[in-house]
Amino acid sequence: MAEEAERENITFEDFKLNKQLLNAIEEAGYERPTPIQQQAIPLISAGHDILGIAQTGTGKTAAYLLPILMKVKYAQGQNPRVLILAPTRELAMQIEGSIELLAKYTDLRYTAIYGGLGPKTQIEKINEGVDILVATPKRMMELYLKGELVLKELKTMVLDEADKMMDMGFMPQIRQILEVIPRKRQNLLFSATMPDKVVELSEEFLEFPTRVEITPQATPVETVSQVLYRVPNLRTKIAMLEYLLKDEEAFNRVIIFTRSKKNAESVAKYLERKELGEVRVIHGNKGQNTRINSMEAFKGGEVRFLVATDVAARGIDVTMVSHVINFDVPFVYEDYVHRIGRTGRAENEGASITFASEPEMYHIRKIEKLIRMQLPENPMPPEIEVFETPFEEQQAMAMEIDRQKRHENPDFKGAFHEKKGIPKGKPTKNKRDPKASFWQKTKKKGGKKR
Repeated sequence: MAEEAERENITFEDFKLNKQLLNAIEEAGYERPTPIQQQAIPLISAGHDILGIAQTGTGKTAAYLLPILMKVKYAQGQNPRVLILAPTRELAMQIEGSIELLAKYTDLRYTAIYGGLGPKTQIEKINEGVDILVATPKRMMELYLKGELVLKELKTMVLDEADKMMDMGFMPQIRQILEVIPRKRQNLLFSATMPDKVVELSEEFLEFPTRVEITPQATPVETVSQVLYRVPNLRTKIAMLEYLLKDEEAFNRVIIFTRSKKNAESVAKYLERKELGEVRVIHGNKGQNTRINSMEAFKGGEVRFLVATDVAARGIDVTMVSHVINFDVPFVYEDYVHRIGRTGRAENEGASITFASEPEMYHIRKIEKLIRMQLPENPMPPEIEVFETPFEEQQAMAMEIDRQKRHENPDFKGAFHEKKGIPKGKPTKNKRDPKASFWQKTKKKGGKKR
């Protein structure tokens, strides 16, 4: 109890930060250090290598930026002294925004480089002189191999969201980077989860690291309430989504996650037709400017709904998101943690709602093992009409359940074509086109139920 009280009394002044940083912290509205900041800042300031395990939304970006900004202090030379690697352009932009906020009273030069844009402007910025470089691995190696980056003065390297980097297959580029940067440097690795690949990377990358773990691995932040609804099919998921979103007061700023770009576009178009509020959609096929503008509009409160795929899950930093809705259950289970980490940020309360069909319940059970808790399950509200599952969707679900059973038991022969399975050619309610998808039907009808 005494230790907790002592932690609550810690202020940013206790870290012996300079006046420029303290003024920026005050203007940013940071009242007291978060647990990750309390533990990591003194260790990083003392020059230790750090293995940080922390959820998104816990203040980890400032936890490594503040001691780095204190160490670098002022503009010097032409070449970067700090390299921060991020898996996605959204996260790189978010980190650059945090540097802008915290370094506003310094003369430090910084920039973020990432794909999706031509490199010309980024090269020009680097040539002007950079102290802190934020980069995605692929773009960084591209510019290095062109001779546009000199890394011999690098003193600190940060790998942020290392688990996502591993998921996205960046290990070869990271190994290339480790070969071309100075061996004598401080290394900081942050990850929300610790799969085997990240453990392997940490062993290659860090020297005698100090482990800083704020919450148990992959445990969702405590400020997020979670609930699960079993929803039998796509059409009923849409009915459920529409029912929830009619409560404008409670669902005032919502991120809706889908598994595919196609579903993201379809959900966004459906919401637009229903005129429930302003909608934006972001996924890998969206142009960089479109994604930036959508994010800024959502942050600014001009947009009520942001529909996104998991490529965007790590780069969304909005403090007042009321709800995250998992329209589809993610197949990469760590992505569930990152999705729900978009709400309940900065110690605000948030809520996560997940819709799961029968095949998706297999993945829910795996997610529950990862987060070490059972998701509370609510019955569907009686007001919601449960629609019959179309034949094509029934087939896809049955095949997916067979695949899951074979994965768990290689001797399983498959029940898909057994008599007790789905009768071939069973008619559906939609007489005009039995195989038409729900999205095609609603498009023909203008999105209205008759």
